[in-house]
Amino acid sequence: MQSMTENINNPMHGIKLQQIIEDLEKHFGWEELDKRMKMNCFASDPSIKSTLKFLRKTEWAREKVEKLWLREIKK
Repeated sequence: MQSMTENINNPMHGIKLQQIIEDLEKHFGWEELDKRMKMNCFASDPSIKSTLKFLRKTEWAREKVEKLWLREIKK
């Protein structure tokens, strides 16, 4: 179990995956996300709902998206 200090220091604490996807889509658009990430959820009929479904099941993809969000959006 994580302590309160670890949660406060975690830059992802309190950030919902849906917000991350919405921020990235607004900033880059689906086409640019596909170019950067090479994930089918951004290329084939992309939507917030389908992307969330994929990322919730695929940990490596979620980590990649979170890293992009931290680097580009939460500077």
